[in-house]
Amino acid sequence: MAWGIAGFARSAAVDYFEDVEARLLRFGSYSTQSVTGMLDSSTAQDLSDCDNHAQRSLLLLELPLADAALRTGATRDFDRHVESIEARAKRVLACAPRDPLFWLVLFGLEVEHGRRDRHAFDLLATSYEISPHEGWLGLRRMMVTIPIIQTVPEPLREQVLTEFQNLIRDKLPEIPARLYLGASGSTRALLQVRIDQLDVKSREAFAAMLQQLQR
Repeated sequence: MAWGIAGFARSAAVDYFEDVEARLLRFGSYSTQSVTGMLDSSTAQDLSDCDNHAQRSLLLLELPLADAALRTGATRDFDRHVESIEARAKRVLACAPRDPLFWLVLFGLEVEHGRRDRHAFDLLATSYEISPHEGWLGLRRMMVTIPIIQTVPEPLREQVLTEFQNLIRDKLPEIPARLYLGASGSTRALLQVRIDQLDVKSREAFAAMLQQLQR
């Protein structure tokens, strides 16, 4: 009976965090207090590293905390979150080596540390190899790769630019448009070539999004 109760509790926790994951993948959000409570809860601590979707939700919950700490100059909090995120990613990949999100996160951490060497780009390449055409992942890849596109080696750069183009074509123009507006002149020139290659409707939708964001 005790084993059955424990199993039910674990299953309920996994289901709960899978719901959290679904919301976060749609770029939903939670308050900082809620996020901290979920990360520190005994439920989260008791999850297996192999509860892949639940671990994804915990990762997606903690990433904004690290970003907020970086922006506010809270270096100790930033280092603590980065260490936690990196450790979680490596533990989960030991169970699920084909999860592209965790490879992307490890690449993002390398970029954050200023490391843009072959090892770092191999992490990005693995993410593309496992999942080249998933919109939810592609949007997040763009957020990491477009700001550093000038340093991405070929043929990986071609994959990044093609993904940027495909996201607009697939009616997901908001994040590509935000990245375009925030890009340097040389990066905009690279992106503009891909935009110009799109069909008329996709170009018009992208232009409309740019106008909306600039209001």
